[in-house]
Amino acid sequence: MEAYMLDQPSPSLEDAKLRRPMVIEIIEKKFECFRKEMSLNIYGTVLLGTTASCSGILANFIFRHCFKVKHDTLKTYTSLTTLPFLSTIVAYKLLLTDALYSDNISKENCVLRSSLIGIVCGVLYPSALAFLKNGRLAVKYNTVPLPPKGRVLLHWFLLCQTEVKAMMIPLISQTVFGIFNGLEHYAVFERTLEKTMHEE
Repeated sequence: MEAYMLDQPSPSLEDAKLRRPMVIEIIEKKFECFRKEMSLNIYGTVLLGTTASCSGILANFIFRHCFKVKHDTLKTYTSLTTLPFLSTIVAYKLLLTDALYSDNISKENCVLRSSLIGIVCGVLYPSALAFLKNGRLAVKYNTVPLPPKGRVLLHWFLLCQTEVKAMMIPLISQTVFGIFNGLEHYAVFERTLEKTMHEE
């Protein structure tokens, strides 16, 4: 009897052997589904970063024209194309994507964060960066009259106030696109969550 019992495989081992391929298949399906959903998130984030780069190019063009700067063209355009793009990608990943998949933030919060990232990283940051970079070049090469001491920022703002109004275009577009991207990102998250819960 003991020999017979030893020869027979235990039911738990048989169940485990049968369940193992099923578990692997479910994990593979979930991973494939998650990969497809995340690719949509990546495309939206990259597109938001690309629009931030375009905003940086526009800001650099405006301030170079205002300050009559003709030096270091490649250097300023390179930095104002890459830095807004990278800052948007990093900020979106840390403040929205990671927060969404860990803390389960609300839809309104997701949209708000997305639009703020679009405004700050896509308009305010490139504008400030272009202002500072080209202002330094203007002082270095004396392309515009030097302002009185203590009134540098005010002098430069007055010098550029007409042309800076053109930055309203990227401001509106980044806000609208940030809201749209936040809604889409949250919809992708909800679809992924529903599929995971349904399969479980």
